[in-house]
Amino acid sequence: MAATRERPQMRVEDFEEVSRHAPDTVTLEFLYGRIGAKPMPDGDHGQIIMWLIRQCIQQRPDLNLFPEQGLEVGTYRNGRVKPDGVLAPEEHFTGQSEYGTPDGVLMTVEITSWDRDTDQRDRVEKPRAYAESGIPVYLLVDREHCTLVLYATPRNGRYSDVHTADFGDTVELPGLGITLNTERLKNYVR
Repeated sequence: MAATRERPQMRVEDFEEVSRHAPDTVTLEFLYGRIGAKPMPDGDHGQIIMWLIRQCIQQRPDLNLFPEQGLEVGTYRNGRVKPDGVLAPEEHFTGQSEYGTPDGVLMTVEITSWDRDTDQRDRVEKPRAYAESGIPVYLLVDREHCTLVLYATPRNGRYSDVHTADFGDTVELPGLGITLNTERLKNYVR
């Protein structure tokens, strides 16, 4: 029998305990009743997140793009994820636990990996979980397709606005006052 939200593999509290003791070589997530492992990022992945951090800080110094900040997500906040980046006000996560609340988060970022689970995880489950959590923008840097997929306007558990741009295009992040010239992303694909 497959794990579901109604019949999860484990309780969220048990997942948090397991996650605390996981080795540094693995990042565990708990989404829709299933435990999953994110692969360790490669050098290009790291370059992309650093590029995004610089863009955000230069254009919006009042915001931080927090790498690997854990979040409680999903309709009932019983999911636990560690997005590649979480854009929020500078002191947003002060005093919060390893998995912070999505309230006040402005954007999550995921950068696709080269593993077989990236399609389901980054293109299906996470847009749904982030929309259910009310996060206004989800930015997917899709290295396989050389595109940025911009999800915005969460309604009824899904994003009602989805736009795709090719690497090399200029992309405005809705409501954030940040514009990305994505030409440089062409350097970070296989």
